[in-house]
Amino acid sequence: MSEVPPARATAQRNRDEVRVYGLNACLALFARRPHDLRKVYLLESRIPQLKAVLAWCVQKKLGYRVVANADLEKLAASQHHEGVCFEARKIPFLALTALVQRLPRAPQPALLVWLDGVGNPHNIGAVLRSAANFGAAGALLSADAAPALSGAAYRVAEGGAEAVPMARIAAGEDALGALHHAGFALAATVPREGEALFGARLQPRVVFALGAEGEGLRRGLIDRADMHLTIPGSGAVESLNVAASAAVLFGEYWRQQRTPRPQRQPHR
Repeated sequence: MSEVPPARATAQRNRDEVRVYGLNACLALFARRPHDLRKVYLLESRIPQLKAVLAWCVQKKLGYRVVANADLEKLAASQHHEGVCFEARKIPFLALTALVQRLPRAPQPALLVWLDGVGNPHNIGAVLRSAANFGAAGALLSADAAPALSGAAYRVAEGGAEAVPMARIAAGEDALGALHHAGFALAATVPREGEALFGARLQPRVVFALGAEGEGLRRGLIDRADMHLTIPGSGAVESLNVAASAAVLFGEYWRQQRTPRPQRQPHR
């Protein structure tokens, strides 16, 4: 057993690093970018599931420590660490132009999500998990969003943060113009008076724009959107939260893209 670094050392660790915790989040990180791993902390009970990680640490001369549960809670700043915590390099945000260049060219289908003002790490993580599940090609964050993904966002994403590229929209950037130029339609989600999602025909290249809890989407985005979508429901609550809304939107896009559309019959 090794001692946990003091709080001062924790505060001074490299600004380019983040503590990622949660078993699936850590395993996904190791599977996709093991070269970004810097240090591993784990409970003794997790050694069987992390043998490949520990072998990598030995090979690359990276530090790993078997710690007690209370120590791991301090390291992760969470009780939901699931027995493992990595120190690793942060995933850098892309510029919007760089993300667009990675995408299949029009008219090939592609799904993006624009999180306008969304900063809650649990919501961001949940959106990334759903985005990964339904094959989204990227996520966009507004310029005033959090500077980087937190450990909580990684854990809630369950590996989705590794699968979905993220871009930050620069202040003053005409993001919508760039997206339109790349063949995307912007679908703004609104709690009422939009087109009902399950009757709408979604474009193959679409950006779903979702706003933060309470504030919703900025008026400017709503006004410039190509379509306005509302998720229908019983009316017992005003709306779904942003993460639940994203999952419903992604699922409907997935259904439409994989359901053969009826072919027009030639006139006789």
